[in-house]
Amino acid sequence: RGLQQDIPRAIELWTEAARLGDLDAHCKLGFLYFEGKCLEQDVARAVRHWQHAAAQGHPESRFMLGCHEYQNGNHALAVRHWMIAAKL
Repeated sequence: RGLQQDIPRAIELWTEAARLGDLDAHCKLGFLYFEGKCLEQDVARAVRHWQHAAAQGHPESRFMLGCHEYQNGNHALAVRHWMIAAKL
């Protein structure tokens, strides 16, 4: 019933895609590092992936930066991220 999931291979492919500049791959890796489900949790690394993609105009990554800042109590910065994401 469908394909068997190969999480390590998926991570390997997303990592290679991110290295080649794929912004969606950076965003996905950010989620994985932030959640720590398939990879060891590394919030700083997650944020770096989102920052890289957001700086190049990736709205979902910009939105996630806003969520991260909001959770850390940086509400003004969170709103700025969200406003930028809404305009992308």
